[in-house]
Amino acid sequence: MNSPVDIPFLSFIHLDRKSKSPIYLQLAQQLINAIQRGYLMPGTKIPGTRTLSNLLHLHRKTVIAAYEDLHHQGWIVIYPNKGAYVMDNKIKTGERPYDASVAWANYPAQTGYSFKQSNILDNPFEQSNCAYQFNDGTPDLRLTEIRQLSSLYSATLKSKNTLKKLGNSLHAGEYFKEQLSHYLNSSRGLHIAKHNLLITRSTEMSLYIIAQLLIEPNDVVIVGELGLFTTNMIFQKAGANIKTLPVDEQGIDINKLEEKLKTTKIRMIYITPHHHYPTTVSLSAQRRIKLLQLAQAHGFIIIEDDYEYDFQYEKNTMMPLASADVNGMIIYMGSFGKSLVPSFSAGFVVAPQNLVNEMQKYLTVLDRQGDVVIEQVLGEMIAEGEIHRHLKKSLKVYQERRNNCCALLAKHFGHQSTFSVPNGGLAIWLEWNTPFSLLKLAKECLQKDLFIPKNILYQNKKTTAMRIGFGHLTTEEMEKSLTVMRSCLVV
Repeated sequence: MNSPVDIPFLSFIHLDRKSKSPIYLQLAQQLINAIQRGYLMPGTKIPGTRTLSNLLHLHRKTVIAAYEDLHHQGWIVIYPNKGAYVMDNKIKTGERPYDASVAWANYPAQTGYSFKQSNILDNPFEQSNCAYQFNDGTPDLRLTEIRQLSSLYSATLKSKNTLKKLGNSLHAGEYFKEQLSHYLNSSRGLHIAKHNLLITRSTEMSLYIIAQLLIEPNDVVIVGELGLFTTNMIFQKAGANIKTLPVDEQGIDINKLEEKLKTTKIRMIYITPHHHYPTTVSLSAQRRIKLLQLAQAHGFIIIEDDYEYDFQYEKNTMMPLASADVNGMIIYMGSFGKSLVPSFSAGFVVAPQNLVNEMQKYLTVLDRQGDVVIEQVLGEMIAEGEIHRHLKKSLKVYQERRNNCCALLAKHFGHQSTFSVPNGGLAIWLEWNTPFSLLKLAKECLQKDLFIPKNILYQNKKTTAMRIGFGHLTTEEMEKSLTVMRSCLVV
């Protein structure tokens, strides 16, 4: 139970010294009311008479009289040399005039007013305690050098410069913006300065701000026929009219987009061109050029999400569309530090300065302060080359795991499925040659300690496929997981 000094007695005890009712009765009645409303739970120790009299500026005999009245009525029990306690259910007494369990359950189960409830924003993620789990492609947190991060964080937190920045939200993230702009220019071929950057907590927050600012109800927004579900949720919540385009081995079909533009006014298109989610295919160079030309001709916005850009295993890396944008048609967004633990990462948006200034207004409402310490740590990791060294080291591990996963998929399901070795990212798109119930497969695997969440399963009349993440599993863990799935598969 809480110590009496932790209970805010002054918030619920208000004594009227001008009232005709004796002070001790007022005190007893308000303590009874506190017990009934659950402020003082059964078994809670209440302050001694001297402590409470000092707190309320009363004579001690007044508090003693109130306690005696409470004890006589059965609201409290007094133990010699131990103190007074709110009567507990376990104590058998015919004098106790209330049911403490009912008193504590008095907080309303529902609001007394109506409000909008959203099915769109229902949480699509599932959790499990299974020993083996698939996901849609996440880094392995065990590869993060926690001690190094802890050291950097501790040093940054103790820095006098950081303490100054903690109280100045307007300039707190300038150092990180400066370092991140240099990093993106050198790694993505961009030509930006820090005033072209908005720093957020996540890519979801970035996209939420973009959607709130740029989408009006019924605006047409184009996404892939198979796409990122959280993105679609954000667009739908903003009132967008979502239209889809097919995705093939060269990425989203830009020819279909051109046909649609003949009859439809399009506000925005969202793409993950480096590794399309969920199929992992890359948007071809020809389609990239044509998409940019169409945006310039028709005036629609391109949201380019650099999803998994850092996880690329081939040397012939293709630059983002934003590196070739000279007319301000592309908003480039992503997550920095994704290869680290989730708490050490930040979302970012790259856009012309006038749009960044407007987005900053929305961010100020949502997250005025930001995370000054984390941003400072990430900035120092860029400046000192630590992020580059960490990525270089972890990419070798992820490439080995990709190769191992592909070999195991070919071994276990080669005659039943089709997949391509992705040139980057942390997941493989596995398509089954013969349709069957993926939900039934997941249910049977669950009984054998393998968890397959619904969000990695894709099934309709044309598709029976899975997005299998390999980054978070060691060779042995992947072998065990796929062996379990093999044993549950009947096609």
